[in-house]
Amino acid sequence: MPNAIVLGTGMAGFGAAHRLREEGITPIMYDKNAYYGGHTMSFRHEPGFVFDIGPHISFTKDERIQGLFADSVDQLYETIQISLNNYWRGYWPQHPVQLHLHGLPEDVIVKVIADFVEERQKPEGPIDTYNDWLMASFGPTFAELFPKQYTRKYHLTTAENMSTDWLGPRIYRPTLEEVLRGAISASSPNIHYITHFRYPNRGGFVSYLRKFVPFGDIRLNHELVSVDPRARQLAFSNGARAGYDLLVSSVPLPDLVPMIRGTPPDVLEAARRLACSSCVLVNIGVDREDISSAHMTYFYDEDICFTRLGFPHMLSPNNAPKGMGSIQAEVYFADKYRPFTGRPADLIEPVIGDLRRCGLLRDSDRIMCRNAMYLRYANIIFDLDRAAALATVHGYLDDLGISYCGRYGDWGYMWTDESFKSGEAAAGAALSRLAASRVQRQVQMA
Repeated sequence: MPNAIVLGTGMAGFGAAHRLREEGITPIMYDKNAYYGGHTMSFRHEPGFVFDIGPHISFTKDERIQGLFADSVDQLYETIQISLNNYWRGYWPQHPVQLHLHGLPEDVIVKVIADFVEERQKPEGPIDTYNDWLMASFGPTFAELFPKQYTRKYHLTTAENMSTDWLGPRIYRPTLEEVLRGAISASSPNIHYITHFRYPNRGGFVSYLRKFVPFGDIRLNHELVSVDPRARQLAFSNGARAGYDLLVSSVPLPDLVPMIRGTPPDVLEAARRLACSSCVLVNIGVDREDISSAHMTYFYDEDICFTRLGFPHMLSPNNAPKGMGSIQAEVYFADKYRPFTGRPADLIEPVIGDLRRCGLLRDSDRIMCRNAMYLRYANIIFDLDRAAALATVHGYLDDLGISYCGRYGDWGYMWTDESFKSGEAAAGAALSRLAASRVQRQVQMA
């Protein structure tokens, strides 16, 4: 059996372990944290609030993945019809806003529709940036008031500095009829790429990994510090060392590349150009459950400190004590564009203040728990540097025979099922590479 190592124990890492297990291989899985799960982890805070590391739901239509996750929680999961809304200057339109203009200021609606019609009458031009796509799709008024503002809060850069590689189904491009219907009617259809989702009944989102844990020999508190690709040796901050025949990594590329001995300067520079947001998650427990009608709310106003809110108690009744509610706020930064320089706890009171400003928290509400945590890596930023820099980094890792996976290994915008399958694919590629090298050695020996 090959000596197989998986770096990271998140969704992608366990996807790799699952694929290796199909070949009868139990990999050694290393994680720098004192817990497994990576960003899939869930934490319990007294007096009984469960918070995930960011908003996690499973809305995959892949029946195989649905079955794997359902088996992992012994079929005990919630199936929920999603409800999403937005906050903009005191208004609460449904999501996506472009289909729910009804109720916004009349002059805004008129200008948005006029721009929309004007853009449709123009000849199609080149789409080189996200800004080009927004202008062609919606016109300047809607683009500036909504997605361009949100981009500055969520991606920490401008739409002019972003590609369209990440879009996929994430932003709906409506017809004129759909825009008009949403402007004159409060009951326009809810069109979104997510309609229903599943969430574990108990234990938070990390419960979806429960049945996969035995698939790897997990070593926690092992922070990688060095990779020697020639000797096929790994070194960790606690002094441990390990050799490998097969290596699959979900370590973020800007961290992994500088640890590899002999990395050339152009690859190091490419890794430095890869941009990712960081995030401070502020978790609030409240003595009231009727906080919001939506599972998630997007905030466009740039004077509101958080970009998005989730309400974990609405995902499972076991995520909060009976009769209580919970809020998770996301506040974004980015080393490349707007670095975070404070302490996570410094954002708790500003978040509570803005929750009161927008009316989600009342003065009479009793805060039952409050805490904050910093995530160095959150969302990949698809800026104009990404494509070329990523090609350089991935080409280098391919040459070294290091397989990469997950959001921070593939350096992509991945949902849960995509991360798991990314790990499976990376393990499959590593197995194929190992088999090919063994055949080559046999030929050379013959």
